[in-house]
Amino acid sequence: MVRIKSNTPVECVFKNDFGTEYAELSCVNSLLKPFYSKYENGFNNGVWKMMNGNNWFPVAACAVYALLIAWGQYAMKNKEPWKGSRPYLAAWNFCLSAFSFVGSFRVGCNVFYNLSTLSIRDNFCLNPQVTYGSGATGLWIQMFILSKFPELFDTFFVIVNKKPLIFLHWYHHITVLLFCWHSYITFSTGGLFFAFMNYTVHAFMYGYYFLMAIRRKPKWLHPIFITTIQIIQMIGGVTLTCLTTYYYKTEKEGECYVEKKNITAALIMYMSYLTLFLKFFLKRYSVKSQMRVGRSAQSGRSETGSVMSTKKTA
Repeated sequence: MVRIKSNTPVECVFKNDFGTEYAELSCVNSLLKPFYSKYENGFNNGVWKMMNGNNWFPVAACAVYALLIAWGQYAMKNKEPWKGSRPYLAAWNFCLSAFSFVGSFRVGCNVFYNLSTLSIRDNFCLNPQVTYGSGATGLWIQMFILSKFPELFDTFFVIVNKKPLIFLHWYHHITVLLFCWHSYITFSTGGLFFAFMNYTVHAFMYGYYFLMAIRRKPKWLHPIFITTIQIIQMIGGVTLTCLTTYYYKTEKEGECYVEKKNITAALIMYMSYLTLFLKFFLKRYSVKSQMRVGRSAQSGRSETGSVMSTKKTA
């Protein structure tokens, strides 16, 4: 969505549920128009009202998620990993990757337009209804928020395959869901940038997991790439939150559309993510870690060699 100008075509002007008029970017920009459906243009974002009146729902979802984790680990304790899960895991990761690629493009168009037409201050202070929260972009922001619920299903594959369920995994899923919901109902000014970063990282991350699931990952595509872009996302999140905090502190009250609770939560969340991802990075990719992997691989080859020799002499 974009601001209405004197030369904006009438057919590109829409009004959202709150009575705010805006112009659709995909309608104004002829290059983007072929890539958008009629359903997206002028999308009426009525789900916000339902979400704002049911703040108990994400909390309940996270509580059920935590209980299912405990139950699932208990149920799988004496069972073998689910060997037939690979096709379902591949399909799941492919769908999330494709969804994230489309979302990244949709939201990214608005990000770059805003950066080229608005000041940094306006990007983080103007009412999100005017800068990105309505119409086609508003639809993909809404879908981004709601996608945090099905993403909880990632943990299902971890549990049924009896993989280690690290703290970072479930902590990330729970806090992201709660934060995104709160950001959406409070009209977070930085929501557009956070959604763009997350969409983009998830597009590559789930794409990588898809290639792993179908055993088609190129040798040059090292897992360190995924962890690195995740860390870059967290650095970006901390930076954007600090910038938002600056405008919150320096602008006169009521002139910057920022809520203190939301930026406080964002800073705590992104700082904790950055710490945990850096810890994970150092633990997995440090020289000592790589040496341990190398020794394990060498040991495995030695044992294999011994077995083959035994078979030959037999």
